[in-house]
Parts: sequence; structure tokens; C-alpha cells
Amino acid sequence: MGRTVIIVVAIIILIIIGSGVIFSGFSAVEYYEYGFKRQKSTGKVDKTDIYNSILYYGGPDMEFKTFQADAHHVTLKNAKIFTADKLEVRITAYLQYFLRKDELVLLHDKFDLDYQSVMETSALDALKGSTTLYTTRELVTNRKLMEQTIYKAVRERLGGTCCRPDCTSYAFACPENCKPYTECTAKEKGLFVDVKYFQLGQVTIPDSVQERFMKALTLQEQSEREELLQEAKVIRKSTTAMVKQIKNKAAEILNNGTMVANLISTVARSNYSTALEMARVQGLRYTFNELGLSQQEQKNSFNYLRTLREHPKARFTVDFQQRIAGNL
Repeated sequence: MGRTVIIVVAIIILIIIGSGVIFSGFSAVEYYEYGFKRQKSTGKVDKTDIYNSILYYGGPDMEFKTFQADAHHVTLKNAKIFTADKLEVRITAYLQYFLRKDELVLLHDKFDLDYQSVMETSALDALKGSTTLYTTRELVTNRKLMEQTIYKAVRERLGGTCCRPDCTSYAFACPENCKPYTECTAKEKGLFVDVKYFQLGQVTIPDSVQERFMKALTLQEQSEREELLQEAKVIRKSTTAMVKQIKNKAAEILNNGTMVANLISTVARSNYSTALEMARVQGLRYTFNELGLSQQEQKNSFNYLRTLREHPKARFTVDFQQRIAGNL
């Protein structure tokens, strides 16, 4: 009976040990990880396959060497930069990058698991280098341009200048003038990550720099003001000259119009007088013929009476010694 108990206990112990050995042979890669198989005893890494979100049995001597598959968040806080006008400014920026699964072997061979500090340092260098062509004023007033410029520099420093195999994987997977992926060398692939998102944060100008910046802005505004004043003077002079020229032209047109009008009026009056006299001569000829006035003395008397009749102050009277022939 005692021997049987010992045997049962031994079997149970063997089962427990065997179960422990079996369960210890299971290794897992989470959904937010990439993994290579690695031999525990030698540390040798098998880079033939890349695993993601898997429970794998490889025996007690097998484990996974894992890399982060989701977003890596990097904060570049108060990064010191120098602008084109030689002023020191501090910038805070945020970026999120992802490891490229198809280039994970290259990343592993170059950096192993110590890639994150390299990414942060490289991003900081790219940020500093991309702002040297812009003035402090541009950095403050045109944030959109600055964010695009810095993002492009960081993206190309960490991700290279090659097109990705899938151009729809993110917004800048295949930027303009990128090199076809099949023609790229390992060096042109950057640091084997995709910087998918970037945000420009706070821009801090130190007090001493801000004072110099404001002084420069004031001088620039004063210079622009003087330029505008000088331009205004030139415009006023030009406008005054134009007004005088237009007035002179108007006076010339008015004088020419008056002269033409006087000429037309004079010619019209002359033509009127000529036509009137011609009509009068014809009328008198007709009247003399109808009245039978052939003597010059009679014609003169008729003209005299007609002239008196047209005078406004002349008054005619009729007495017993005169005869009236009718309305003359």
C-alpha cells in the first residue's frame, strides 16, 4: 500500500513537471508587437519570419524578441533652434512614428532594440536644420508653413526618400518625387520607420530675444511707414499733375467748343440776314408789280412808310386829305 502511494505521488510530480515544461514552451506575441524567434540558451535570433499577435509553441528554449508595433510617441520639448535672423527660439513638437514590418530586419540589424533614442535624436536634428532659413517673424506668424516644413524634414530624416510599396498606407507614403521602392538602397530608406503624424506645439521666444525681435519689428514697421509716406507723396504729386492736365484739357475743349459755337452762330446769323433780305427783295418786287408802282419815287415813298410802320414809336393818323389803300 505504501509503495502504491509513492508511485502515485511520483506520477503526479512527473505530470506537474511535464506540464510545467510543456507550458513553458509556449511563447506569445501581442497584437501591438512584432517578434522574431530567439533561442534562449544561445541568444540567436531567427529573422526568417516576423510574428504578430500569435501564441506559438517552440519548446522551453524558444522565446520571442519583440518590437513595438503601435505608435511610438516622441515629444521634442523646448528644442533650441536658431532662425535666419540669428535669434534663439525654443520649439515644442510632437510626432508619432511606426516601425515598418517589411524593414524590421534592417532596423534590427542596425539598431537592435536601442532605436528609440536614435529616432528622437535624428528628429531633433531634422527640426533644427529645417528652421534656419526662416526668420523669427515667419516662425511665429506662419505656423502652418513651419509645421509643414519641419514635418517634411523629420519625415525624410527618419523615413528616407523612397516611395512605400503601398502608397495608400498613410498620407505621405508616396510623396512627390519619391524614388520607386524597388530601386532604393538601404541608406535611402532612412531609419526604417514611417512618421505618420506631426504637430507643432508651443513656440517660445526668450525675453531678451523677444525684446530684440520687437525692436527689429518696430524698425521694420517704421521703415515700411516711411516708404508708404514717400509713396503717398509721389502719388499726390502725380495726382495733382493729372488734375491740372485734365483741367487744362477741359479748358481747351471748352474754348474750342465756344469758338466753334460762335462761328456756327455767326454763320447762321449771316445766312439768316441774307435769306431775309432775299425774301424781302422778292416780296417788294412782287408788291410793286401788284400795286403798279413803277416810279422810283413811289417805291421810295413805299419803303419810307414801311420803315416808319416798323418803328415802335411811330403813330399813324388818317385825316380827310388821305386815302387808305389797305394794309401794307
